[in-house]
Amino acid sequence: MIVNTSLKDIEAVLGLYKMASDFKKTVSGVQWPEFEKSMIESEIEENRHFKIVVDEEVACVWSITYEDQQVWGKQNTDPAIYIHRIATNPNFRGQKFVEQIVEWAKKFAKENHKLYVRMDTTAGNQRLIDYYVKCGFSYLGEKKMTDTEGLPDHYHNATMGLFQLEV
Repeated sequence: MIVNTSLKDIEAVLGLYKMASDFKKTVSGVQWPEFEKSMIESEIEENRHFKIVVDEEVACVWSITYEDQQVWGKQNTDPAIYIHRIATNPNFRGQKFVEQIVEWAKKFAKENHKLYVRMDTTAGNQRLIDYYVKCGFSYLGEKKMTDTEGLPDHYHNATMGLFQLEV
């Protein structure tokens, strides 16, 4: 079941991000930074943070934005939602949550009069690129990040892979 994350979930969310960061480092050598609690709280309060719940346990989390100028540049003017920071509880890996998120995102985008669902990830992880393409995204290539002020640390001096799905 996909629902909005609530403030009472904040410790579970931060824990999932820590586990995902540790896992990411082992498979790709890239690690997410520790995300600011206040950033997550703002996303929750703005109804932009979501979770998949299985047996009353938070199994997967992610956030969305309605613009992403620093990553997408001129394309930011297109009507789109941007998915960020998908993190899955290790006890629930393999349950195709990204595929569920994609189906949810297509519906959510249409309901909000958006034409695209977009994502980015650190470039160079071919396995992840292939997976996102399998989930329906087009891989648009890489972008070297330059203007990263205010973005989480993993964007600084990074090259990002960009993905787009037309709805």
